[in-house]
Amino acid sequence: MGGPGDPPEGTPEGAPVGGEDEYRSVVFDESFVRAARLQESSARERMTDHAPAVRRRPPLRRGLTRQALVLVVLILVAFGTAIYMGVRHPYGTDEAQQPVEPLRMTVIPLSPQGKVPGAADAETLFARSPAAHYEVGAEGIPLPAARSTAHFSDSQVVTALTTAKDYLVRSSLYPEVLDSSEVRPTRALLDPGQLDQFDQSVDHPAADGRHAPTGWLVRFDPTRAELADPRIRVQGNLTATEADPATLEVTADHTFVYALRPTGAAAGAQASLFTVRRQLTFRFDRDDLRLHQAQLVVSYVQAGPLSCAEDAADHLHPLLAGQTAKAGGPAGTNPFATDSATALCGTLATAAEPKV
Repeated sequence: MGGPGDPPEGTPEGAPVGGEDEYRSVVFDESFVRAARLQESSARERMTDHAPAVRRRPPLRRGLTRQALVLVVLILVAFGTAIYMGVRHPYGTDEAQQPVEPLRMTVIPLSPQGKVPGAADAETLFARSPAAHYEVGAEGIPLPAARSTAHFSDSQVVTALTTAKDYLVRSSLYPEVLDSSEVRPTRALLDPGQLDQFDQSVDHPAADGRHAPTGWLVRFDPTRAELADPRIRVQGNLTATEADPATLEVTADHTFVYALRPTGAAAGAQASLFTVRRQLTFRFDRDDLRLHQAQLVVSYVQAGPLSCAEDAADHLHPLLAGQTAKAGGPAGTNPFATDSATALCGTLATAAEPKV
């Protein structure tokens, strides 16, 4: 006798024992049934004329749940906030940017005590001068070992030192800068806040302590002198310190020695040495470090042999081999005029000149 769930006639021949068939493991739960696209019509519906046996159900609307919408909104808000903070504070600091200081400059001509020594061979002049052991070109501007500060990393200090060195190279060693044909290599490294002052210095030079091109770079009067030897001798050092939590400061003290001869002179013409000592102070905020640019805030220059009677603001007018300084000195200075810089002139020591 069969069980309660067995057919009255018993289990059909060939069916599995116990009444289980191969479809018993398939479970059609309520969600499966609701998701079916075809639905059988009821008996009452089938009795209606022309009623189909099955009908197609409208597709289920599968929109985002409220929780999903809230999550998407939160992600968008967080992403927008991150972008805004990255634009406003690229280095994650709340420090306000300090205004860029104008460059303060002093250019002191050094007048020779007698005739300027000269020789046909520039190498001979260098060998008999204090510059005999100086390095050539950028080799004379070595970078010191860089160490991090309280608020700046090793790499940021290296960037500041490298930018200061690049400025010295471009403003003191580039031939196109020295012969006054270009200023762009130097200008390209300046903070945008100083570009107006630089441009005014080049376009309208003045010996007012603010607008002398020779405070920004080294350039000779192209009608008077040209390089007799492209191998400029250099010696000096760079030092980096932290001025405040937002600013790195680099001081540079370098002496450049140039071999010059009269413009257009033959190759065998006598050459003479011209010395420029540049003591510069650079400042770097975090934008300057990121953009590889500098703020030049102090420039103290001594250069000779020059005549104190000639203006050294726009160009340096070197005294060449066999020449002597003109009589006279700089014009008087009015101490009551706030826009008038103190006129200075020094004497070039004989020990600074080559022994010929």
